[in-house]
Amino acid sequence: MAVKNIAIGTGRRKTSVARVFVREGSGKIVVNGKDVAEYFPTEVMVRTVHQPLLVTSYENKYDILITVVGGGLKGQAAACLHGISRALLQIDPDARASLKANGFLTRDNRMVERKKYGQKGARRRFQFSKR
Repeated sequence: MAVKNIAIGTGRRKTSVARVFVREGSGKIVVNGKDVAEYFPTEVMVRTVHQPLLVTSYENKYDILITVVGGGLKGQAAACLHGISRALLQIDPDARASLKANGFLTRDNRMVERKKYGQKGARRRFQFSKR
């Protein structure tokens, strides 16, 4: 018997995109084929990923499979948080109030400003020389 996805969510942060698949299970979170604690190096990032489950008290009810690409690890962790929140919303629309109150449903739209041509960086200019 094939494993059935209950809900699917897409989370984004900076240049990271996380596809989240929620299934019935015991609370295991797998990120890119590895356990969440194995994939993310710090405890803070692991806690970031777990936050939506703790807020909605679903920590041991669902297994979560995440495929995340792009950006750095911190952006990926935030993308996972966003994706899990959106997927949980499909399962339980009543959880919207608690997820929204914690700001988990809002996509953090802060991006790195692009470098402009003829310049050293996004804002940095080449040093002015009078002579």
